[in-house]
Amino acid sequence: MGEKFKTLEDNAEEKTVTVIMTTSLGDIEMVVYPEKAPLSAGDFLDYVDRGLYKGAAFYRVIRHDNDAGSPLIEAVQGGLLTETPPTKPIAHESTQQTGIKHLDGTLSLARVDVGSGTAAAFFIIIGDQPSMDFGGSRNPDKQGFAAFGRVVKGMDVVRAIQQIREASNDGPFVKGQMLSKPIVIESVKRKE
Repeated sequence: MGEKFKTLEDNAEEKTVTVIMTTSLGDIEMVVYPEKAPLSAGDFLDYVDRGLYKGAAFYRVIRHDNDAGSPLIEAVQGGLLTETPPTKPIAHESTQQTGIKHLDGTLSLARVDVGSGTAAAFFIIIGDQPSMDFGGSRNPDKQGFAAFGRVVKGMDVVRAIQQIREASNDGPFVKGQMLSKPIVIESVKRKE
């Protein structure tokens, strides 16, 4: 008998945590996977539980018309508006390890080098972005980004944020991506 691959629907007993992120444009409901991505999801939930997202915002929008990376992606980036995160970086959990792919609505940690990410900066992916998975070419190291959850309600809010055009033209890589008026994250809480 062949091995059956589990889908999210098949694995209803898997532990997930639902989080509500309230922004100035509306609510975004997210499901986080602490069993599949214990380090990344755990770091995100630590930020939620400790109230570290107070004063956070969505501050970067990436569209095909403003992306200088290759291949082109679409996403919004949010998190703290500080240069130095209040926590230490965590080990990188690739999509090869977790099985969580960068599909429409996926939550993923931002990073520069492998192991430099924290929940202080995260992406919400718009559309399917396989170049951000392990083996994808968005990063030269081909390790991809650490996906840890997905939006289940409120992608209309995410898409509205991504379409904001008032952005800074500073910096060659992020030209036109940094919002002049970031969208405030008013609260982030576990759903009761």
